[in-house]
Amino acid sequence: MQMEDRDAIISGFLAAEGWEDRFRAPLSGDASFRCYERLHDRERKAVLMNAPPDKEDVRPFWALACHLRATGFSAPEVIAGNCDAGLLLLEDFGDELYSRVVEDNPDAEELLYSAAVDLLVDLHQQPIAQNLSFAKGNRYRVPRYGEQLLLEEAQLFTTWYLPEVSVSAVAQGEKVVFTNLWRDLLCRVPATAPVLVLRDYHADNLIWLSERSGIARVGLLDFQDGVAGHPAYDLVSLLEDARRDVSPLLAGTMIERYVNGANNHGAAIDRDEFRIAYAILGAQRNTKIIGIFTRLWRRDKKPIYLELIPRVWGLLARDLEHPALTDLKSWYDNQVPAAVRATVPGSI
Repeated sequence: MQMEDRDAIISGFLAAEGWEDRFRAPLSGDASFRCYERLHDRERKAVLMNAPPDKEDVRPFWALACHLRATGFSAPEVIAGNCDAGLLLLEDFGDELYSRVVEDNPDAEELLYSAAVDLLVDLHQQPIAQNLSFAKGNRYRVPRYGEQLLLEEAQLFTTWYLPEVSVSAVAQGEKVVFTNLWRDLLCRVPATAPVLVLRDYHADNLIWLSERSGIARVGLLDFQDGVAGHPAYDLVSLLEDARRDVSPLLAGTMIERYVNGANNHGAAIDRDEFRIAYAILGAQRNTKIIGIFTRLWRRDKKPIYLELIPRVWGLLARDLEHPALTDLKSWYDNQVPAAVRATVPGSI
């Protein structure tokens, strides 16, 4: 589709919803093909999500936004939408991203992270509806975040990152060893009842709504990739952030806050088993992210994410210190030594 055709579709959508086309200002996007614009018209404001339908599907966002709002969480209201066009008109939560609030007021960090952890405790008490209804009878099925998908994500590391830094490892068939190590490790994640995993639950996707109270103060911006999975995953996403440092002290405090909160609600979480799951899923997530950031550079021509890879390596190294990951740690140490981890693909 030509750019002018896309612009015409957007203009037609906005006109049909009563918005004049000229009241638009770009907002920062993300690593996907989606982009966002703020709309302002006298006393009204909204956000336009532009997700080209050949690249993205807005239905998961719409369905999960309706589900989250119905269960008391602050997801943006979908004011209007056109799934075929890949366009949603959303409630505007403003600009108080967690990352910005904490940068301006470091003393607020523990308050904000505590609220984000409390939201996870509450979210994980809610039953997952297998089929979510939205937009006049449409339905969406939440995918299962099982071992196969987790393994496929980990393999992004050997598919995209490893060839950029270690040709010999690829030639020696280390991908097979890597896959087998991960397959065995994922089987060791203690089983729990699946919860709704938002998947990209971190400081650049949370917004502080100080005028609201309780868990409603935490605005949720990015959840279209939500799945039914393990409760430790979003806690990892929050506390092992690829974009900002969360101190080990604060992370430990927040893990304890989650476990205590969940147990107070009858979850009966075993601390040691939860720590094993946290370490394994943390290592999986950080392994995946290194692969994704390399793919964004190599395939999608988005080199900005390369500079984050050494930080993610630091998080991964912390996860690999858990005794349950000893064999996997040895593989990483042999294939990607510390000197390589400190560099970025393309600079070696």
